[in-house]
Amino acid sequence: MSSIAFIGLGNMGAPMALNLVKAGHSLKVFDLVPAAVKLLTDAGAAAAASASEAVQGAEVVISMLPASKHVEGLYLGEDLLGKIPSSALVIECSTIAPDSARKVAQAADVRGIAMIDAPVSGGTGGAAAGTLTFIVGGAAASLERARPVLEKMGKNIFHAGPAGAGQVAKICNNMLLGILMAGTSEALALGVANGLDPKVLSDIIAKSSGRNWATELYNPWPGVMEHAPASKGYAGGFGVDLMLKDLGLAAEAALAARASIPLGELARNLYSLHSSGGSGKLDFSSIVNLVKREQD
Repeated sequence: MSSIAFIGLGNMGAPMALNLVKAGHSLKVFDLVPAAVKLLTDAGAAAAASASEAVQGAEVVISMLPASKHVEGLYLGEDLLGKIPSSALVIECSTIAPDSARKVAQAADVRGIAMIDAPVSGGTGGAAAGTLTFIVGGAAASLERARPVLEKMGKNIFHAGPAGAGQVAKICNNMLLGILMAGTSEALALGVANGLDPKVLSDIIAKSSGRNWATELYNPWPGVMEHAPASKGYAGGFGVDLMLKDLGLAAEAALAARASIPLGELARNLYSLHSSGGSGKLDFSSIVNLVKREQD
C-alpha cells in the first residue's frame, strides 16, 4: 500500500480519497474546509495543516482542485513541487486548461518528478462507487505507476497521450455533456408542456435513438430518478459554475486550434445565463429550470 498525500476534498475529491482509505492506503489529507478534512480523518486518514505538510514523505501526491489558477498556484505559486520527494508520483485530477497541465508537468519534469494529468468522468456517484473514468495525459510509464492507485477509484483508465492530452479529452467530453444535458432538458420540458409524464418520456427516450447519459443515469427532471441531484433540490453533484468553467475551457481550446464549436458556444451561453440568474452553485442538471422558465 502507498503513502498518499491527497489535496482537495470537495464533492469529487472526498469520495475518491475515502475509497483509497478503504483500500488500505495510508492517506494524509489537506483541504481549506475543516469539515471536509474531518470526514476523512473519521475514516482513518491523517490531517495535515498545509499542503506542504501533506506531501512530506509521500510516495504519491493526488490533487483535485477547482480550476487552473488553483493548480498553478499550488504547484508553482506555493512551489509545492519543491517540497515533494523526487521519487514521488504526482496525479493531478482537476479539470484545467491543457496549457496549465503542460506548464506544471514541465516544471515537475525539471525537478525529476513524474507527473500525469488524470481528470475524471463519472460524477459524484462514480466517485463514491469507485467507478470513475480516468483520462490520462503523460508518460506511459508514469501511468503504469499510477494504475494500482487509480484502480481503487475508478474502473476505466484511458491513456490519451502526452502531458495535457488528458485535459483535452476531458474538455471535449464535458462540452458534449453540457450540450446533451441542455438538449435533454429541452426535450423533457417540451414533452411535459404537451401533457406527457416526464418519467414515461424519459423511459421512452432511454430505449430510443435519443438515449444518452442524462436520461439514463442523471435525469434533470425532479422525481424521475430518486438519487439524481434533480430529486434533491439540485444539491451537490457537478455545479453549474463548474460546467460553465469547462465550457469556457472548450471555447479557449477551440480558439487556439481555430476549431468550430457552435453547439458548445450555445451551451456555454445557456449555462452563463443560468448562472447569472443565481443558480451557479446548483447541480448543472438544473439547466432544465432555465428551459422551464422560458416556457412559462
